[in-house]
Amino acid sequence: QRVRFLDRYFYNGEEYVRFDSDVGEYRAVTELGRPSAKYFNSRQDVLEDARAAVDRYCTHNYGVIES
Repeated sequence: QRVRFLDRYFYNGEEYVRFDSDVGEYRAVTELGRPSAKYFNSRQDVLEDARAAVDRYCTHNYGVIES
């Protein structure tokens, strides 16, 4: 079954950047998020870790939520 991972960052109650496993990279949600998204996307280790998170967190816990 398809599982989606979101890693969302907030400042002052407003989301400014997010990683979406369907997209595979960080995207700015607001102007404040542009520098963060650019930095995260420039780091191959950060991207690899975020892309692997869907298997590390989501699929591992998916059965727990359904039971």
